[in-house]
Amino acid sequence: MKQPPSELVELSDVIDARYGGKALGLAKLAAAGFPVPAAFVIANADAIDLPAELEARYTRMSVSQKAVAVRSSAAGEDGAVSSFAGQYESVLGVSGYDGLLAAIRHCAASVSSDRATAYRSDAGISGAMHLVVQEMVDARAAGVVFTADPASGRRDLCVVDAVPGLGESLVDGSASSDHYEVDHTGRITDRQVAADPALTDDEVMAVAAGARTAQELWGAPLDLEWAIDRAGEIRWLQARPITTLPGDLNEMDSTVAGEDHVYTRCNIGEMMPGAFCPLTASVSGQAIEYAMQMVQVAGGFQDSYREDRWLQLGYFSGHLFLNMTEGTALSAGILGNSLEQYSLSIAGRVVPELVPKPPKPFARRLVNTVRLTAFALSAGRAIRRLDRDLARFAAPSAAEPSALLAELDAAITLYNEATLTHVRSSSRSAVAANMLEQAVTREAVRAGRSEDEGRSRAAALMAGATNVESAVMLEHLDDVVGRLAADTAEAEAFLDPDPAEAVTRLIAGGGPISRMFNEFLRRHGHRGYRELCVRDPSWADDPEGLGTIMQAMLRARLLAGDATRPAHAAPQENVSPAVRVMARLARAGARGREATKSRMVLVAHRLGHGYRLLGERLAATGRLPDADLVFFFDRSELPELVGADDVVDLVDRARARREALAFQARLEFPDVSVGKPVPIRPRPPQETEDGVIAGRPACGGVVEGTVRVATTIAQARELRPGEVLVAPVTDVGWTPYFTLIAALVTDIGSSVSHGAVVAREYGLPCVVNTQGATRVLRTGDRVRVDGDRGTVTLLDRSPTTA
Repeated sequence: MKQPPSELVELSDVIDARYGGKALGLAKLAAAGFPVPAAFVIANADAIDLPAELEARYTRMSVSQKAVAVRSSAAGEDGAVSSFAGQYESVLGVSGYDGLLAAIRHCAASVSSDRATAYRSDAGISGAMHLVVQEMVDARAAGVVFTADPASGRRDLCVVDAVPGLGESLVDGSASSDHYEVDHTGRITDRQVAADPALTDDEVMAVAAGARTAQELWGAPLDLEWAIDRAGEIRWLQARPITTLPGDLNEMDSTVAGEDHVYTRCNIGEMMPGAFCPLTASVSGQAIEYAMQMVQVAGGFQDSYREDRWLQLGYFSGHLFLNMTEGTALSAGILGNSLEQYSLSIAGRVVPELVPKPPKPFARRLVNTVRLTAFALSAGRAIRRLDRDLARFAAPSAAEPSALLAELDAAITLYNEATLTHVRSSSRSAVAANMLEQAVTREAVRAGRSEDEGRSRAAALMAGATNVESAVMLEHLDDVVGRLAADTAEAEAFLDPDPAEAVTRLIAGGGPISRMFNEFLRRHGHRGYRELCVRDPSWADDPEGLGTIMQAMLRARLLAGDATRPAHAAPQENVSPAVRVMARLARAGARGREATKSRMVLVAHRLGHGYRLLGERLAATGRLPDADLVFFFDRSELPELVGADDVVDLVDRARARREALAFQARLEFPDVSVGKPVPIRPRPPQETEDGVIAGRPACGGVVEGTVRVATTIAQARELRPGEVLVAPVTDVGWTPYFTLIAALVTDIGSSVSHGAVVAREYGLPCVVNTQGATRVLRTGDRVRVDGDRGTVTLLDRSPTTA
């Protein structure tokens, strides 16, 4: 095929990407009124003959004696799919026509380089080499700006990198740049700069504002190059789409219930830790939303359930948050429940950002209190009704996708009711625990002791509850491990293979230990880490994860001999009859809370199986590329998915959401936010006063040990016997590791959080709500955990982290 001749094209005549992305980007900027240095395009610059008018056109540009830059603008370069960054050559500071010709030949020749040829082949791109000849800017400072953070995937941040002089030293990596992050309001939120920054703050904000304006023109996040000339004017040198971003991390965000509403990851972060797929949010998240709204309805604070709005929860950047402001209706509308008590039950501390609602008249509060108390006390009847419904509930399994979806939709009603039953039980547990803590703390203060001593005594009084589901589950698993440890041959057979194979063999073994293990799976197999996620596997579905836990437990048991951890009974000290009653209520509340959680998780587990089956059915018919993608649709989108209409765009959006989830999972948030929660930059380790980290006592006792910081369940697999587990929060999936550890420390939590409840049943010193122990401590540090005072004292830094 004959190669087309080269030609000159003015920037104003570039209207599409036929001359490459660089030429189009400059043309769009110039047409929109952005200050762009004079430029023209040499199309098909790798042809044998260059345009006859090239010298005259260059002379008009260089009449001011300014040098020019010659940059590649090949087909596919700087496009929406591929950037070709660094694959082709650019030549800066070109002077004279002979210099221009040499630069053109050099850049045109790069189209045939090995690296560019390989890149084009991988990207499936072919085409001619075009060049942009552009007037050089006498730059005081230059750099790049991204209208979305390419590292985190956040589209609410603009990232500006700047260096003095020309920006090539930044692009080629030969110089360190000043780095700024600018939020959507134009505020600089983070900076890493030299002693003499290249830009003023006003210039940083002006660059970010200009880039955001360009993004609006493109309708997509951009990577732009810029320079500030000696007169202080921003000149725009290049614009191209960012090709490496995941899907929009905020695409599925719910609407903020109020700009001044207080949202928190506490409490909900224990039940649903981390980032979740859209289907989980619209199934499990909406079930919790339904349950919490219905509590408001039962208490007379809301007329009816609002299915069209997120009020009690929010779903932002893939994470679920609790709306504490909506919850303050309880403290303002009933007797005996203060704002402080509500804050303590949710966040483990008083939340000063939370503004109390005006208290209702006494008569109204009395009526509401009676209604809500009756609603809570009737939880027993609700539990019995739920058990009857569960006995009739089978996992959805229809063969035809639309029929299967109908079964799943019908099961949502049961899930909502199971969740409401759990929330009723949990609220009863929290109120009882808080009443006990307040009463015992007041007694301690009257007796001349500290509030911390009172809280520690209250935590001790809450220990000793029997038949707490989380503890029973751990006991059953520990019994299996104990039987394995008692038989050398069985222990070796379980430890030799990889974890998944060890579990598979044990299930099929047929002997007494196998029967015991299968009974554990029958009763508790629906539990696991992030167990309300309809996508994540349960223990029964994850032999590798469960096997890893069991092998760690078995090794610890073999090292420790046959010793078992003694049960931690409630103290038999002199307490008032009222406190004794409150302690019994708190222990019963913890037991009921854990029991209803297991029932709720069972429904979620069966729904998850049903949705995965739906994905398999749709993948088999070609509606989905793979079964897993079904979890990245909102539940409201599924009818369209199982219908007959074209769903290519919908499937593409689901793919982008799946890609975004890994980025969402890395985001961290403050424990409390006013308005829409915004991710925070992970803070560096902080030195503490006298090496003491203060939290809240959850279970008494003092131990010294080596720290194991685990921010994920995968990191917890590295635990060694006798270590102190330091985690952001724990749920049931962490429970088996409690047989290994000497103490538990968490960033968030309260006296009724999962970690606190199970730690008390196993006599583990426990400190919760440290507000950042995972950032201060490092694996290998040696600490003293004082569960009586609620403190963690750093005794010695690990040599690897000093």
